[in-house]
Amino acid sequence: MDDTSSSGPTPSLTMPIVEWLTQEIEQQRLKPGDKLPSEKQLGEQFSVSRSVVREAVSQLKSEGLVSSQQGRGVFVNERGARQTFRLDPTRLDDKEDVAYVLELLIAIEGAAARLAALRRTPQDLKNIKRALIGMEYAIANDQLGDTEDYAFHQAIVDAAQNPHFIALNEYLEQHVRHLIRSARSNTAQYHQDLVEEVQKEHQAVVRAIEAQDPDAAAHAAETHLRKAAERLNTYLAFPPA
Repeated sequence: MDDTSSSGPTPSLTMPIVEWLTQEIEQQRLKPGDKLPSEKQLGEQFSVSRSVVREAVSQLKSEGLVSSQQGRGVFVNERGARQTFRLDPTRLDDKEDVAYVLELLIAIEGAAARLAALRRTPQDLKNIKRALIGMEYAIANDQLGDTEDYAFHQAIVDAAQNPHFIALNEYLEQHVRHLIRSARSNTAQYHQDLVEEVQKEHQAVVRAIEAQDPDAAAHAAETHLRKAAERLNTYLAFPPA
């Protein structure tokens, strides 16, 4: 789980919009029931494309701050409708905060892999293996395989057969996983050996899920995340390419 998705807006573009809108809502300059500025207005204000604006608004939706009304726009939710769990934006240079969110991710990844080993269907296993093969193909072609990496971890969570894990995984994808991916994407040319190491860890998770061994699956997933945390320091030691 060590890449940044090249198919969507980067956190550095969406975060200023998310932070500004969140502050407007928390300071009640945008009150419950108020309509958010349009995609066009926000795009012009922050000098970004509409796709970046949509990603930022999607993040606010995932936190329960806003919701869409068909044909009318996006509106601020009542305070009671908002999610009580929320992660503030994490910076790669804040080592303590990064350590905390990685601890959270390790616990969740291990639990999801354990449940996947117990509950996975033959189709779930095919989906997991398909994503693994996709990453191997990308690596063989000197690509990061970021989209395939996301699909791999999503397939494992899907195999856990728990809708709350799925929803939490989507939230953490926006707030946590991009940290390691963004660091690695800037330095992949220096660390092809680490890319291969990551893939071996993924393979260990798949073997355990295929064998329906929950303890081994949880251990493999937790090991992968702990090593990813260790690698993060290596990635951050190099400037962006």
